[in-house]
Amino acid sequence: MTSWIEKQRSILDYTLSSLIRRKGKNISLFIVYTLVVFILASAMFFTEAMKREASLILKGAPEMVVQRLLMGRYDPIPLDYLQKIRGIRGVISADARLWGYYYDPAVGANYTVMAPRNQSIAQGKIIIGKGIARVRMINKGDILSFHAYDGQVRSFTIDGELPAASELVSADLILITEAGFRDLFGFPASHATDIVVSVRNPQELLTIARKISEQLPDTRPIIRDEIVRTYDSVFDWRGGMVIVLIMMALLAFVIFAWEKASGLSAEEKREIGILKAIGWETSDVIAVKTYEGSVVSFFSFAFGILLAYGHVFFSSAFLFAPALKGWSVLYPDFRITPFIDPHQVGILFFLTVVPYTVATIVPSWRAAIVDPDSVMRS
Repeated sequence: MTSWIEKQRSILDYTLSSLIRRKGKNISLFIVYTLVVFILASAMFFTEAMKREASLILKGAPEMVVQRLLMGRYDPIPLDYLQKIRGIRGVISADARLWGYYYDPAVGANYTVMAPRNQSIAQGKIIIGKGIARVRMINKGDILSFHAYDGQVRSFTIDGELPAASELVSADLILITEAGFRDLFGFPASHATDIVVSVRNPQELLTIARKISEQLPDTRPIIRDEIVRTYDSVFDWRGGMVIVLIMMALLAFVIFAWEKASGLSAEEKREIGILKAIGWETSDVIAVKTYEGSVVSFFSFAFGILLAYGHVFFSSAFLFAPALKGWSVLYPDFRITPFIDPHQVGILFFLTVVPYTVATIVPSWRAAIVDPDSVMRS
C-alpha cells in the first residue's frame, strides 16, 4: 500500500513538473480550449434561459385565442362571435381584444398598441414600455404624437411607464383607451382584433377549439401550448444556427488539440523512453499523460463555463443577443434569470473534454509500448 501511494505521489510530482516545463504549449491550449467552451456554453445557456423566460411569461397568456381568417391571414373578428363562443359548453368567458402595430418612422421601429381590458387609462393618456421611452427619450408628462389612419396627427400625454420586470414583452408596448385605439386606426366599433377564451377544464381545450371551428368555420383557435411550442421552436432554430457556426470553431479546436496532444516532440518521446528504462510501467506513463490532459481540460472547461455564466446572466449575452433575439430596433433591456440545464453541460463536457483526453492518451500509449532504447535513440 505504501509503495502504491509513493508511486502515485511520484506520478503526480512528475505531472506537475511536466506541465511547468511545457507552460507555453499548455497556456496556448488553455486559452483556445477556454474560448471554445465559453462560446458554446454561452449559446446554450442563453437559448435555454430565453426559452425558460418565455415559458414563464406565457403561463399568464390566455388559454385560447380565436382569430378570424380571411384569405389565409387574420382579419378583424366581428363582436357577434362573442355570444356564439360563450354559448359553447365549458367556456367560462370570452372577451374581445384590441391590439395592433404602429410604425414610427422617427426611430424605424414598430410599436405594439393595445387597449387593455383590465386596466383603466384616462382619455388622451397612454402608458408606454421602457424601450420606447429609451429610443424616443421621453418620460411621464411628455407628448407623443401619431399619424392616424386619416393622415391627421393624434397626440397623447404619457401617463407612465410599464414596469421593468415585464420589459421582455413590453419594451415596445403602448397601452391606450379603446376609444383612442379605434380613433387612431379607424377601427370599426363592431369588430375586435381577436377573442380570448377561458375554459372550465383545461383538458377540454382541444374539444372546445374543435367546436369553435365547427360553429365558426372562418376562425382559427390557438391554444396556449401551441404558442409555447412556437417560441421553443424559434429559439431552438436561432440557437441551432449559432451552434452550427460555432461547430466550425469546435472542429478547429479538435484539430488543434489533436495536433498539440498527438504531435509528441522528440524530447517528450525521449522522456517516455527514460521513464520506461528506469522501471516505469506503461500504465504509469499513460497515467501521467492522463493527469496532464485532465488538468488542462478541467480548468479550461471550468473557466469557460464560469465566463459563459457571467456573460449570459450578468452581461445579458451582449455577444449573441442580436442573433438569438432577432433583429429589432427596440431590444428589451432585462436581466435573464440564471438557469443551467445539467444535461446540456454534460453534452458540452463530452464534446470538448473527451476529444482532447483521447488525443492525449493514444499517442502516449503508442510511444510507451515501444522499446525504450529505440525511443531514446530516435
